[in-house]
This record gives sequence, structure tokens and C-alpha cells, in this order.
Amino acid sequence: MRLVLFFDGECGFCQKSVRWIHEFDHKGWIEFAPLQGELAEKFGLGGYAEKGGGSLVVLREQDGEIFTKSDAVAELGKALGGVFCVLAFIFSLLPMRFRNGAYDWVARNRYRLLGKADTCALPDKGLRERMRES
Repeated sequence: MRLVLFFDGECGFCQKSVRWIHEFDHKGWIEFAPLQGELAEKFGLGGYAEKGGGSLVVLREQDGEIFTKSDAVAELGKALGGVFCVLAFIFSLLPMRFRNGAYDWVARNRYRLLGKADTCALPDKGLRERMRES
């Protein structure tokens, strides 16, 4: 299950999340691309970086399905496998309104939590190899 995780490249919280996901993605199924980049524009996803609650978008490459908000988090959990897959299943049992409400709260406060960056922080070599631009 190959996924592309589009994230807000100007968001410190999002950058930390990408590093964390990369660390736990032992299968190497998740690639990363900033919402401000060419690949996001190609798929028409660039506008998600500007919206108040849409800072995380996941594209499943095998069928082109796009996931946002709490559905994106659940899809990432499935891809990570193990305990994250179990947590994603439990998370998916919660009502959508609750899941997206929690996601929206974090999204609204993401700059306050870890700041806003002028540029995307330089990733380590392993993460740099999984960054996509086009």
C-alpha cells in the first residue's frame, strides 16, 4: 500500500509529524511531499495548505483515492501496521464528527503548538530519499 503524505511545509508541527511517521514506517510505504510543492499542484491539492483545517492529505497511489482529516490519520495508521493499525481501527470506530473535531482542533492550533517555518526544515538523508516533488 504505497501512500503519498502531503503536508504543510510551513508548519513546524507537520514537519515533526513527517519525521515521526518516517521513523516508524519500517516498510517504506509512505512518501512525503509538501502541499506547497509541484506534486500537490499536479493533483490539485495545493489549496489544502491555505485552509484552516486541511493540513494533511494522503493519496493512495494504487487507486488514486484521497483521504483528508481523520481519514488521512487512519489511513496512515493502516500503512504503518502493527499497533498503529490496531489504533487506526479503534479510531475509525469513533463517530466521524468526533474524529474530525479532534483533528480540526489540532489543525487550528498547529502553528501555536510548534510554530510556523519560513521554509521546510532540511530532512535527514533517509527522509530526503522519500520526499517527492513530481
